[in-house]
Amino acid sequence: MEERQPAPGGATEQRKTEHIRICLEEAVNGVGITTGLERYRFLHQALPELDFREIDLATEWLGKRIRTPFLISSMTGGSSIAAPINRRLAAVAEARGWAMGVGSVRAAVENPGLSGTFRIRDIAPTVPIYSNIGAVQLNMGMGIEECRRAVELVEADGLILHLNALQEVFQPEGDVNFAGLLRRIEELCRQLDVPVGIKEVGWGIAGDTARQLADAGAAFIDAAGAGGTSWSQVEKLRSADPIRRRAAEAFAGWGIPTAESVRLIRAALPHQPLIASGGLRTGADAAKALALGADLAGFGRSLLAAAADSEEAVDEVLAQVELELRIAMFGIGAGRIRDLRATNRLMPN
Repeated sequence: MEERQPAPGGATEQRKTEHIRICLEEAVNGVGITTGLERYRFLHQALPELDFREIDLATEWLGKRIRTPFLISSMTGGSSIAAPINRRLAAVAEARGWAMGVGSVRAAVENPGLSGTFRIRDIAPTVPIYSNIGAVQLNMGMGIEECRRAVELVEADGLILHLNALQEVFQPEGDVNFAGLLRRIEELCRQLDVPVGIKEVGWGIAGDTARQLADAGAAFIDAAGAGGTSWSQVEKLRSADPIRRRAAEAFAGWGIPTAESVRLIRAALPHQPLIASGGLRTGADAAKALALGADLAGFGRSLLAAAADSEEAVDEVLAQVELELRIAMFGIGAGRIRDLRATNRLMPN
């Protein structure tokens, strides 16, 4: 493999830049594992008794009315090439009514010079925006004040803590002490004055874990299941350690498929606000995820290439996703998101 040159701005910026490059240019999906959404199909409604033009995508999220049931999942920030990506995503999110998360803000908490790569509130003044920190950083000296700073820096509506244990193991500079982390998550949820959500990064969350997180005070959970980007694959491509590179191959198919994670979480927590992300690519995928029990559908790497191009490219992708969701809803006779979530027309293949 061609040797990569260090990116400017230190180790953190280099890592963030490498992540973007690898996700854009390399094959980083899990191997031998899918989202599981293809195992479901909708029972077609030949007589939908709806005017397609009146289908409404608006929904409620954490007590707030939003125009679509979509989230641009936490992806990037902390490097010079991330700033325009985040601003293009934010501009279109505001125009179309999508919620948005930014990538890990740890870099800017540690180095305020990187804070501009996460600042998007000026162009997305009304949609929900979420800051983001790796949960393990609570074991590495990051406390309530640093988390407050992460929220204030983004002018965020809430904070997402991401769980990425396997990524940290394969990351050359990874933090792997996850011992006692649930207690620290509970303390943060109790003290922070904005909602704290918990997400995986592509290996999914099981029902028992989701219950622990909800009991600890998590305001929402993002399943972030397997079937999309595998961060063991990403870190394999960054690593110069041949043993870790080979070991990563054993985990290329690891994780709970997104559909299964959503189903397990919803069974364990019937009323918990829930996001389905991990490998979603189309509005039809989103329709299945919502029918399985999710409240929002999150899209990540499937938007990255467009975001690296232009606002127009991002808008085209988001418009297509919205159209596909409307068509799926029309195809089962669901005129509102609440009707889609209550449908009995989703069945296993």
